[in-house]
Amino acid sequence: MPTTADCVLFVDDDADVREAAQQTLELADIHVEVFADAGSALSRLRKGWPGVVISDIRMPKMDGLEFLGEIKKIDNDMPVIMITGHGDVATAVKAMQNGAFDFIEKPYSPDLFIDITKRAMAHRKLILENRTLRIELARHTKNASDFIGRNPAMEKLRTLIGNVASTNAHVLINGETGSGKEVIARNLHEMSGRPGPFVAVNCGGMPENLIESELFGHEAGAFTGADHKRIGKFEFADKGTIFLDEIESMPLALQIKLLRVLQERALERLGSNRVQPIDLRVVAATKTDLREASSRGEFREDLYYRLNVVQLHIPPLRERKDDIPLLFEHFTRDAAKRFDRPVKLVTPAEMAQFTAYDWPGNVRELRNAAERRVLGLDPLATGNDMASQNGMTLPQQVEAFERSLITEALREHGGNVTATVSALGVPRKTFYDKLTKYDITPAEFRRARSASE
Repeated sequence: MPTTADCVLFVDDDADVREAAQQTLELADIHVEVFADAGSALSRLRKGWPGVVISDIRMPKMDGLEFLGEIKKIDNDMPVIMITGHGDVATAVKAMQNGAFDFIEKPYSPDLFIDITKRAMAHRKLILENRTLRIELARHTKNASDFIGRNPAMEKLRTLIGNVASTNAHVLINGETGSGKEVIARNLHEMSGRPGPFVAVNCGGMPENLIESELFGHEAGAFTGADHKRIGKFEFADKGTIFLDEIESMPLALQIKLLRVLQERALERLGSNRVQPIDLRVVAATKTDLREASSRGEFREDLYYRLNVVQLHIPPLRERKDDIPLLFEHFTRDAAKRFDRPVKLVTPAEMAQFTAYDWPGNVRELRNAAERRVLGLDPLATGNDMASQNGMTLPQQVEAFERSLITEALREHGGNVTATVSALGVPRKTFYDKLTKYDITPAEFRRARSASE
């Protein structure tokens, strides 16, 4: 048996279908073994087996869904392509929810059959080559601290992500603002083994007159101001993952175009008649109920069902307060390292205050609170509170705090730059840059000391 991911097990109880599939795959130089039933095929599989499985859904004895479940017990990352007929898309969607890599409807063209098979094989090869690396990346993903938690809901979410990350299924993430939806999306991408980039798009942050060009790209001359060709976000995310945050904000006209991209795995740039094939996984996020939005005509129902193959719900922080101590400690240590400040242990009284608070801004607000505490500011002061109290935002307060440290050190050392630089532990050039930024003159502190003496 080949040692790379160039082997296919094809399972179908119809002898004519098996023969046709075998001829198609062998003509494409793909090694294939055919089986009339799922039980016989199972005996050939083991964890780490270097290939993919293609199976009909409707079979006697053990059907495709049962077969998929048994395969996942052997190796959860093994790509399985399901074949369905009679327009039974609902069953195929259920297979995707259970971890199938993709599905194809009968009758299918040989080209589409080979294309899906080769994508699954490339995916399998990447998984086998990078399995250990993926595990490490999942543990050390940028901003993965937002995903820290021992709460049962978070453990369940973590398990579900592990089950679906390596599949080709589109994912819909539901959660409040600040709950960490992009963090989950990045985890899904980095655990997927997809070789392309992770591209994040905030649908609510783009002007409606620009979002179509941003997503789909355009040819030179497509509209006034289009001086040159531009590749859109979808095309840039080819072979990777595109994260569509605030998907509920996407205009209805673009929802139709997105649905077509998902169905045909291709797009057309604005001003072009050329169809551009793409291979991308869509992870969409929303803070609203898209099903209710679709019932009100504010979101396309067919797009909702296409995106909602797998739905992940992130519980708000107020529903998992037992995770607050662990999260706050992590954010405190991270902030102390970035700001070069000592770690000040949280007192029981402070923690009681933190766990009693509802955290409407969720994990993002908790992180900001930890940063404010490290900087010597009130951790539970909201942006509005700070603005009303002293007219400053958090960045402005950080600058004010830094300026006060410098002036205090200069005052303590009588304006002596060498002693002040040594006390603050910063390079001399950085110190002078800060003096310019904050319009501080060391000579004033030397005169002040002379006057006091």
